[in-house]
Amino acid sequence: MNTKTRIILDVDTGIDDALAILYALLSPEIHVEGLTTGFGNINVEQATENTLRLIKLANCGYEVPVAAGASGPLKREYAGPVPHIHGYNGIGDAEIPPTEQRPLKESAAEFIVRKAHELPGELVVITVGRMTNLALALSLDSSIAGKIRQVVVMGGTVFAPGNVTPVSEANLWGDPEAAQQVFRSEVPLTIVGLDVTLETRLSKGHLAQLRQLAPDNKQPIVDFLHTSLEKYFDFYLQTNQYLGECPMHDPLAVLVAVNPSLVNTRVMHADIDCGHDLTAGMIITDRRVIPAVGREITFCLEVDADRALRQMLSVFLAP
Repeated sequence: MNTKTRIILDVDTGIDDALAILYALLSPEIHVEGLTTGFGNINVEQATENTLRLIKLANCGYEVPVAAGASGPLKREYAGPVPHIHGYNGIGDAEIPPTEQRPLKESAAEFIVRKAHELPGELVVITVGRMTNLALALSLDSSIAGKIRQVVVMGGTVFAPGNVTPVSEANLWGDPEAAQQVFRSEVPLTIVGLDVTLETRLSKGHLAQLRQLAPDNKQPIVDFLHTSLEKYFDFYLQTNQYLGECPMHDPLAVLVAVNPSLVNTRVMHADIDCGHDLTAGMIITDRRVIPAVGREITFCLEVDADRALRQMLSVFLAP
């Protein structure tokens, strides 16, 4: 009996997306049904190329299709890449070998719809970028909301400060209308936001351990991580005053999807604000005794960060 969690990982492949992809591909608990790409940290074309190359780098032992998706938000202008965070190529300007694999002819939304029907009740969709591809999939076929086992979202914040505005996180801010559509759909939804991702921080010490302990066949991945993450360490030193540490936003969403015991959660009624100023993409939680806004959504509010990091790093230490 196959007990692996079958996932689609939706990415805008920047530095932490790359770590999430590598972890998912190498985890013995996960079968990656496919990777879907979109805009965000970098444009969709570069995100797709980064994703294809990372599959080759991971060398996971099975074929993983890639479907390219949205190039911009549902109703707004794409604000553009963020090279000061993720480098000019999205992965910290690290160079990894090209691959002959090409993306599928079907779009990311079409791929999500197809896999939801092929795997009813089994498929977990993990979005670690804008939620545009999933929103488009739900627009194509709303019945998939009842077929997807769970949607896990890296995005938003309830109590922690935002990272684009004081109250908004980048993935939801980047396409609030898409986020609102997903929040208002019937998919079972778990939010892995800044409340927990900012507490789960990889250190330069962790990378030094990987260099020392990873087997020879994983050393090319360790080389990539050292180069790619340097940009991320610098950014978080400047913005959050993290000394030699950076948060594992996207990997934590994948970790929680397969091991929910890593977090403490709270179910709250919630919706998304689609304004155009400071509150664009803000999660509105209705914590009144009798809530009247939004629907019930599961929010991760506390994390066992040490255990999460050990779980993530373990795949790079395995032979």
